Amino acid sequence: MALSCHGRIHSCRTNRMNLLHSVLSLLVIWLASISSCCCAADAIDLNSRLDTINLPDCYGKTQSLKQLRGGGIVVFAFVGTECPLAKLYGPRLQALSQRFADSGVRFVGVAANVQDTLSEVVAWADRAGIQLPVLMDSEQTLADLLSAVRTPEVVVLDGAGNTRYQGRIDDQYGIGIARLQPMHEDLAVALQSLIDGAVPAVTSTPSVGCQIGRRKSVPPHGEITFSRHIAPIFHARCLECHRADQIAPFPLTSYADTAGWEATIAEVIRDDRMPPWNANPAFGHFRNDVRLSAEEKRLILQWIENGCPEGAAEDLPEAPLFASGWRMPEPDLVIHVRDQPYQVPAVGVVDYQYFQVDPGFQEDTFVTAAEARPGNAAVVHHIIAFLQIPGQKDVSLGKMLIGYAPGTSPLTFPPGAAMRVPAGSRILFEMHYTPNGTAQSDRSYIGLKLTDASHVRHEVVGLEAINQKFQIPAHASSHVVIAKEKFREEITLLSLTPHMHLRGKAFRYDALWPDGTSETLLDVPRYDFNWQLRYEFAEPKVIPPGTVVTCTATFDNSSSNPNNPDPTQVVTWGQQSWEEMMIGFFTGIRTTPTTNP
Repeated sequence: MALSCHGRIHSCRTNRMNLLHSVLSLLVIWLASISSCCCAADAIDLNSRLDTINLPDCYGKTQSLKQLRGGGIVVFAFVGTECPLAKLYGPRLQALSQRFADSGVRFVGVAANVQDTLSEVVAWADRAGIQLPVLMDSEQTLADLLSAVRTPEVVVLDGAGNTRYQGRIDDQYGIGIARLQPMHEDLAVALQSLIDGAVPAVTSTPSVGCQIGRRKSVPPHGEITFSRHIAPIFHARCLECHRADQIAPFPLTSYADTAGWEATIAEVIRDDRMPPWNANPAFGHFRNDVRLSAEEKRLILQWIENGCPEGAAEDLPEAPLFASGWRMPEPDLVIHVRDQPYQVPAVGVVDYQYFQVDPGFQEDTFVTAAEARPGNAAVVHHIIAFLQIPGQKDVSLGKMLIGYAPGTSPLTFPPGAAMRVPAGSRILFEMHYTPNGTAQSDRSYIGLKLTDASHVRHEVVGLEAINQKFQIPAHASSHVVIAKEKFREEITLLSLTPHMHLRGKAFRYDALWPDGTSETLLDVPRYDFNWQLRYEFAEPKVIPPGTVVTCTATFDNSSSNPNNPDPTQVVTWGQQSWEEMMIGFFTGIRTTPTTNP
């Protein structure tokens, strides 16, 4: 009886489970059908809306999106004339359009920035060799319809109007990132899947680049104006780089210049990407600190939120004057990096270039000021001029004489102080070039102001804490390398310059004073390879003899470091950016008076 009863109970349970499964299956099918209908409805709606849009191209001719699409796969590529990544990816878009042309894929460029004019778009397309149609979407009609956010960003639609891929073109370039080759060719892979009749495995990726400059969503209002409040901040913090013929991608010299860049400006300020300054404010005070104050940030962000009111012309301050020539006293000696200009390619990655020059120092020479100047600021990322002193052990490196990165100032030493360059010294230039989408040439140089030895009372010295004997393991995310410098005489420190390459993560200078106490002189918790900054003390720092300064460098050789060329490799010392260096540079003055003949 028990068995019979158990069997009936089991049978009832089984029937109920089967019924439940059937109901669930029907529910899944019903939901899928609703989803399918919704997707189809969305696609039909998108199709119908796209087919009604007519936009002028960059030559003024009205184009029908219905005709441009032609019922097949289409790639809408959103571009901008001043966006650094859009400049780099212009030739790539043209190459991809040619690669997939025989498969019926159509590429359409879309210039949606309010700040981009017809002539500027034509010039950009011409420089990039763009032959595909480029539409002017100044009202952001197409950008809004396709939810495009940045330049460059691509949106791939199939013939039915379904969005099959949206995001980046590939991962070769990003914010502060440039690889020799892309690791993921996202757009090409998605297109090939669609051509093969499959759904792309990856349908979206984060787009990286400048935010599309849109029409203002609110009318300008409020008391914070460009003329009275924002222009003074831009003048003091931004114009060093954000002006014509400098390395920044767009100028900020006037109210008109800011049009369309509001969202990007807000983003880089919130992320602390701009102005570039990587030192921890808890340690040290530096006279070249370009960080925005909390009040300056508040003013800019509130101004943008209020629709960017311009203000009265009479409130606009005088624009700062930037030297068109030397910012140091007129040099007595100018030394170029090479006899002929160096040719910088339009795209790709340029390894560090090293050029050795013999200036003909036949006797000890004394330098009171030095300045490094890019021949072509649009592509020169940084310059380091090393002194190769006769008899030094490592002839591939030397003491740093002068360096350049965007925004750095010349070295001008106090009266009576000079750096001694021993007779027979040569100069080794380390040049870092960054392609910007157009082939360029450069012939950078340095200038030196000289004085007679009899005028020198204090010698400027260049010291370094250096460690060349390290191995960074593959995949290591926080590998620490340490170097120490013991000061055997009193030195008045003027500046500190940490130097690492692509895997650099953090750098710190810690002083252990003779009395046993310690102090952090400089902490750079978020080292950025793209900004080789010199940190200049607001008040020169006296270092007594017996002080030991420990430099601690942390390297990220993991795949989470977007700059990492290859996380599978063990990394050692080397001159190229895909190798590593660990140097803590010091520039200071010997306190003891110098006796010269």
